This record gives sequence, C-alpha cells and structure tokens, in this order.
Amino acid sequence: MASAVERTDDLVREYLIYRGFTSTLKHLDSEIKSDKDKGFRVDKIIDQLQQLIQSYDLAGLKEYWAYLDRRLFSRLEDVYRPTVNKLRTSLYRFYVIHTVQVLQNTPKTQEFFQKQALELQTQPEWRDWFALPFIPAPEQNPSFSPYFSRQWADTFLVSLHNFLSVLFQSSPQPVLLSFDNEVQRIKTVQEENEELRQLLFALQVEWRQKKDEEMVHHKLPPYVQHMDRLGDTELDLVFSQRNVNMTTPSRNFFSTFLPQTRRAPGKTAPGPQSSPTQASLGRKDPTAAQVHQCLFIIVVFVFSVFISRFMFLEKGEMLPWSLEKKTDSDLDAQTEALPDQTDSTNQTRVCEVGGAAVEQPFIKLSQEEYGEHHSSIMHCRVDCSGRRVASLDVDGVVKVWAFNPIMQTKATIMSKSPLLSLEWAAKPDRLLLLGSGVGTVKLYDTDAKKNLYEMTIDDVHPRILSLACSPSGTSFVCSAAAQAAPSGVVTEGDARVSAPVSGQLLLWDTKTVKQQLQFALEPGPVAINCTAFNHNGNLLVTGAADGMIRLFDMQRYESALSWKAHDGEVYSVEFSYDENTVFSIGEDGKFVQWNIHRCGVKQSEYSLSQDAVGPFVLSGYSGYKQVQVPRGRLFAFDSEGQHVLTCSSSGGVIYRLNKVDTGLESVLSLGGHKAPVVTVDWCSAMDCGTCLTASMDGKIKLSTLLAQKP
Repeated sequence: MASAVERTDDLVREYLIYRGFTSTLKHLDSEIKSDKDKGFRVDKIIDQLQQLIQSYDLAGLKEYWAYLDRRLFSRLEDVYRPTVNKLRTSLYRFYVIHTVQVLQNTPKTQEFFQKQALELQTQPEWRDWFALPFIPAPEQNPSFSPYFSRQWADTFLVSLHNFLSVLFQSSPQPVLLSFDNEVQRIKTVQEENEELRQLLFALQVEWRQKKDEEMVHHKLPPYVQHMDRLGDTELDLVFSQRNVNMTTPSRNFFSTFLPQTRRAPGKTAPGPQSSPTQASLGRKDPTAAQVHQCLFIIVVFVFSVFISRFMFLEKGEMLPWSLEKKTDSDLDAQTEALPDQTDSTNQTRVCEVGGAAVEQPFIKLSQEEYGEHHSSIMHCRVDCSGRRVASLDVDGVVKVWAFNPIMQTKATIMSKSPLLSLEWAAKPDRLLLLGSGVGTVKLYDTDAKKNLYEMTIDDVHPRILSLACSPSGTSFVCSAAAQAAPSGVVTEGDARVSAPVSGQLLLWDTKTVKQQLQFALEPGPVAINCTAFNHNGNLLVTGAADGMIRLFDMQRYESALSWKAHDGEVYSVEFSYDENTVFSIGEDGKFVQWNIHRCGVKQSEYSLSQDAVGPFVLSGYSGYKQVQVPRGRLFAFDSEGQHVLTCSSSGGVIYRLNKVDTGLESVLSLGGHKAPVVTVDWCSAMDCGTCLTASMDGKIKLSTLLAQKP
C-alpha cells in the first residue's frame, strides 16, 4: 500500500503542476512533510515511535499513540481492542525499560509512574511495575529480567510492525489507490496469459510432432510410402480430379476415381479446358495414358488405406475380425487371443466376471516415464498438493520433479552421507525431510533448493528407516535403527539378519528443531520399518521388524494397541479409507486387514506373490543377482479406498477390495516396466488419478487413470 500511495502522490503532484495550481501544490508538500501517517509506511511509523522513546519525550509518545488510535485503531472491531491495549502496554514498558537501561534509574522512570499513576494503577498488569524504580538491579529480578532482553524488544517491534501492516492492507482504500492496484493486477494477468499462450504453443508443436511420428511409423505398403515421389504434373492432376469429383454426383464411392469414359452412359466427361488448375497454371493437357495411370494409383492408395485402417493395428497385428464373414466360434477364438491391454483409442475395456460383462473401474489415459535415476529406487512419494514428486535411489540421489503440465526436474539433492528415507512435510508442502544412515535428518526447501537445517537424531541408532509428518502440526515421527540391520541392496551371497535389530521411535518438532519425546516400544526396543498417520494426526500406526503392529494415541503419546501381525518383518502399513481398519504387508507374503477396535482381529487376509512383497530380485550378467529389501510404500489406495495398487515384476497391479472374503480381484495391470517394481504411490489430488510405480532399473512410470463412475 505504501508504494501505491507514493505513486499516487507523484501523479497528483504532476497533475497540479499541469493545471497550474501552485498554491495547492505548496499546501500538499507541506502537509506531506508533516504527515503523521508517514505515507502508510510502517517502518517510518516504527522509527517515529523509537525516536520519541530515545528522546524521552513521554508527552509526544502519548500524543502520537493517541493519534494512531483515533486514525486507525478506532475503526477496528471490538474483538481487536484487547490486542491494541496489549500493544500500548508493551510500548509503555519498552519506554520504561529504556529509561532504566540508559539512564540507570534516573528521575525519568519516576516521572513516568507519577504522570501515568491515575491511568495505570487500576490495571492489574502494572501493579508490580510501580516497584521498579526502587529495585537496585531490576535486570536481575525474575519478574523484570525477561523485559531487559534483546529478544523481547525485537519481538515487540516485529509484532507491532505486523499488526500495522495487516491493518493498512485490510483497510478500505480510495478509488484512486484501487485503480493503481487494478493496473498492477491487469499487468500480472497479462503476463500469466502470455506464459500460458507460450505453453499452449509448445504443446501444439509437440502434438504435431507426435502425429508426424505416428504417420511415419505407420506400416503401409511400399508403393503407398513412396506416393510423395509423384511429379508436379501428376499432383496437379490429382487436385484437379478432386475438384471435379466434389461437384459431380455419383452412385458409387469408387466411381469418382474411375475415368469418365467408364461411367454410366448419358454422362459426358468435361474437356481439358474445364480444369481450373490447368487453365490457371497454363500447363499442357495430360494424355489419356497419364490420366489412367494417375487414377489407378489413387484407387490403389485409397483401397490400401481402407484395408490397413480396418485390418491392421499399429503393431501389424490382425484384428479379431476381417472383411470376410466369420463364424461365432472363430470370433470367440480370436477374442481370447487378444492381448490384455487397452487399445490406442482409450476405449473402456470389459472383463468377464461370473459370466457377466462388468465395466472396468479405470481407463489408462497415458503412461510417461521418468528416467533421471541411474540405480534402483527406494522411495517415490507425491506431495499432498499433487504437484511434485520426490524419488530416492540406492545411491542416495534425490530427485524432485513435476509432471504437470510437463515432466521436469526441479531439484537434485546429492548427500555425502547415505540417504535411507524421505517424506514430504504437510505444512508447508515445499519442505522435504531426508533421513540418512548416520543418524541425521535434513529439512530441505525444494523451492529455494537448499538445506534449512540438519537434525542429529541418535548416534546409537544411526539408520533413519522411516519418516512420517503429522497432518495437523509441525511435528514428525522418525524411526531410528541400529547399524546391525542389513543394507537396502545386498548380493545373493549375503545372509539376512533374522533377529530383529534394536531401534527407537522419536517425535521431533521442525520449528524448535528439538526432540519432544521417545515412544515406549513394548516388549522391547525394536526397529520400526514403516509409519503412517491418520487424516488428522490423532493416531499413528507402525510396523516393526519383530512382526508387531503398534497403534499410538498421539494426544496422550502412548501405545493404545499392539498385536502380532506377521511371521517376519512388517514392510508396509496404511490406514483404510474409513480409518476403522489397518492394512499391512509382511515378510510372510500376507496382505491383511486389521480391525483397530478389536485388537488383533483380522477382517480379511490375502496371499501375495514375492513380486508384490519382496525381497525383490533383479538378475544380471554372469549369474549375478541384485536383491533389494523393501523400504518404500508397497501399496497405495485410490481416493475412495475401494481399490489398491501393488507391486509386480512388470508394473503396478490394481485390485478391487471386496467386502466379503472372496480374494483380491485384479481389475487393471499398468505394465510398462522391464524390472521389478519396488515401491508405489497413488495421488488423487486431481480429477484424474496418477499412479507412480518405481522399479529396480531406476525407471519411474507415471500412469494417468480416469475413474469410471458406475
């Protein structure tokens, strides 16, 4: 607002000079010099108050505050009156503390209490302050020592500055100032429109290039691929014949491409002079042989395109039907031979369930690949806004990238110490938590592309296996494990440690950068592999290396339930959509749904293959095998909690969660991977759901799905 006022003052001054109102201009300049509002510049108002305090002008300080009260504070609602009174009390205390600090308890302090006695003696917050002039060392007194600190003074000045700034911004403005803001807004909108126009142009160019590539790769007969080699005379003749046929009615589609002499009797062919193309260009009449040759080529071209369109796919595969008549048995056999995939027209696929046709719940609109990683992925997570993705590989490289409107890398994080876990902060969502293998957690700003600070968690348990941010605050939970745990990627000859390793579960605050508490893990300290909050952060569920699931009450910071869930380690846990149950995947290959209202009671249990559970195996050259223990999320739900996305050897698989225990029903295979998928995520922040599947070859597939509403 201050900048708008300054520009408006200059415009008014220019207008007065243009009109010749010199006396008015002189009055304007004199009033601007003595302006107590300081042009609505908050820093100038704060400087004026500090100048009055430093000169010990108590009368001027009271007068200026009274002016601000009449000019600004009196227009506020009654709910803001206590805030104004607190600021005035702090201002007077700031004055008193200044007299004591600089003048060493001179009569200026006593003068303040004498002049303000009638006003302050009825206020409870000033009752103890009347003894201040008689205390030998008030800066050492417990009641007054906080006010002598530099921190209190800075906090008061910042609070007053923020209050005045908000007040000026929210106060009604005259039309002249609103006009200036409107001009700035229009300028901003025009710049945004220009950026969107450039983006649209780039997308159009990309779309045209893709269309051209599709035309080039489309398999046509050799004599059709070389149609562009026709001479100028033959091309002109083609266009001439098209113009003539557009105005000549015909009974048959192919008759328009035949010579005029072969048509039905009674129709005369127009002479060569009737061709507007030849007349305008002044070229010679083509011979009959040339006409017949060109028309024959056109007929072959159209017929070949017709046949290739209806009988061949882009990959050269025969469709389940052709031009000749087929029997019902032939059609059924060809339908079974079709590959299980969605065609290029994105039509809805139909599956047979119990003899009845059931429409599939999702259509795969597109699938893109992010290939900036050069090693196996451990974690891949979308932020809560659905705009950015953070992915971590086994080499400790973190990529922050966006996929809308185009796929683009925003930041690359390379750490000297190995990174084992990551998690997006809830507030604000631009912050990223990175857990290392040396007992530290880094808070990284993805917009500024820098580390804000680094927290030392635990030296005894240096491996940060899991991170989870509370949706309702600035705290986060981190799981720290001892060094005895096996690494995320081991060779075939390495043996896994069977006994659960020691670990801790800690609660930290990102604002104070301090540990708040350590959770009690019964029956003993154990490594926590996975953690997840519910929607409001009141509950926390964890899965541990001892096969136990523990449910914590985050209001009391204590364990509410715990039960033995799996034979072996628990790899991944999540709350259900209604948050009445918890789903878990363990080392035993079980995908189990647990009732959190009845401890240890299963609602459903499904068996999964090793491709969905792990450890994941990637075969290499000379018999070498790379084995990776699960670290990231192994399953994710859609926005309504009715479908679940899991890992597989060639891509993500989506299952329907049935209400009765009839097994998992596979509804869609995303595919696209050549290596085992080790972690998944499902973002439903936008209208079209986005599935992320990351594999051991460093490739991340981003599949866009369209939900089919029943």
